[in-house]
Amino acid sequence: MEKQAVLKELDRILGYIERGDELSAAEIARVKQDTIDNYYAYFNTGYMDFRKSITPDGATIEWSDTTECINDVEGNEYIDCIGGFGTYICGHRNPEILKYVKKQLDRLTLSSTELLEPLRGYLCEVLAMITPGDLQYSYLTNGGAEAVEMALKMAVLYNGPGHFISTVHGFHGKSMGAVSMTGNADFRRPYLPMIQQVQHIEYGNAVDLEKAIKNLQDVGQKVTAFIVEPVQGEAGCRIPPVGYLKACREICDKYGVVFIADEIQTGLGRTGYLWRCNMEDVTPDILIFGKVSSGGIIPITGIISRKHIFENSGLADNPFILGSPTFGGNALACSATLGTIKYIIENDIPAMAKEKGEYFLSKLEEIKSRHHIMTDLRGTGLLIAMEFETSDIGFEVSKEIFARYVLVAGTLNNARVIRIEPPAVLSYANIDKVLAVIDESLSAVEARL
Repeated sequence: MEKQAVLKELDRILGYIERGDELSAAEIARVKQDTIDNYYAYFNTGYMDFRKSITPDGATIEWSDTTECINDVEGNEYIDCIGGFGTYICGHRNPEILKYVKKQLDRLTLSSTELLEPLRGYLCEVLAMITPGDLQYSYLTNGGAEAVEMALKMAVLYNGPGHFISTVHGFHGKSMGAVSMTGNADFRRPYLPMIQQVQHIEYGNAVDLEKAIKNLQDVGQKVTAFIVEPVQGEAGCRIPPVGYLKACREICDKYGVVFIADEIQTGLGRTGYLWRCNMEDVTPDILIFGKVSSGGIIPITGIISRKHIFENSGLADNPFILGSPTFGGNALACSATLGTIKYIIENDIPAMAKEKGEYFLSKLEEIKSRHHIMTDLRGTGLLIAMEFETSDIGFEVSKEIFARYVLVAGTLNNARVIRIEPPAVLSYANIDKVLAVIDESLSAVEARL
């Protein structure tokens, strides 16, 4: 290590942070080129090439944000309809949430991990108050896949090792346990064989769930748990028939199977309900949460389980057997999450998402009727999907939308689908701008085709 060279480079980089929006044209150009070079040389070249599907020159550099928009380093403003893949339901850096984080930052940041820290306990109390039914005991983690791992481990601790059942096209993360549950060959194939005793069934078909459990039990196999998304997000906003979750709950009860609801993307208002499980008055044994939780300010995820699940999992005797993440439930993340929950409840974000989602869908239906390349349109709350004939068409539409300064997202499992997941606080004026952009973009692609 050449100490002076490292310090010189750090001074340059940190200077960009300190001066923020006061960079010269030359410095902006340097930041853009550095970003491209560093991604290729030190981060992930595949990631860079993938992003070119939306930003052909690879040089759109995210630099700052406002409540409804993201700004690049050159000052261009993009209306955000990606929303951090569902994270920014309350908007970017919402001041009503950020104020609690700033106060906490001045007092205590993470924690010693040895002493008791009150915000962790307060957050777990509030989570028990706002989640369905008798869910009570929380375990706090940092990322979605980590939370899924904890849910799977808790199911094993409670119900014993055995088979897991998941759904085709489901997405639960990319750590080894989570990707074993994920129902997409592209993510699973590089790691095969992975965790064994995982069976994937058709999503939205409760009869398939009962058949799978019964067949396994009939040949002497134990089924530990069933994990499911109330709405499949990464698969392209796939919505199951009404009554599906309730039927799955009854089947799991009938056969002694732990029911895990992965609400990482659907929870805390995104679909028009505080929790999507609330739509069918269903209480899972374990609920997984994330994305929205801390207002997009600092990562936090976790699980919450019913009392009898926790008390019969051996966690009271060995509190570290499930895991002990250094940063899980840290004070900064808990302050952000408590502030986010307060904002969601005070402003009835689920109702806001429902109302604006219905407006979005009604206007998109009108647009769809004028454009033959959009083959399907579906959504619930502000989790909306436009589907096209091919992946190539979907990418072309995305690029046209991006060129008009609106950010939308394809999906990991289904490139033909473009998702719209804006903040619930997105103004109707900006919604109308987005709708106009989509209309223009579809026309542009159709003209080329």
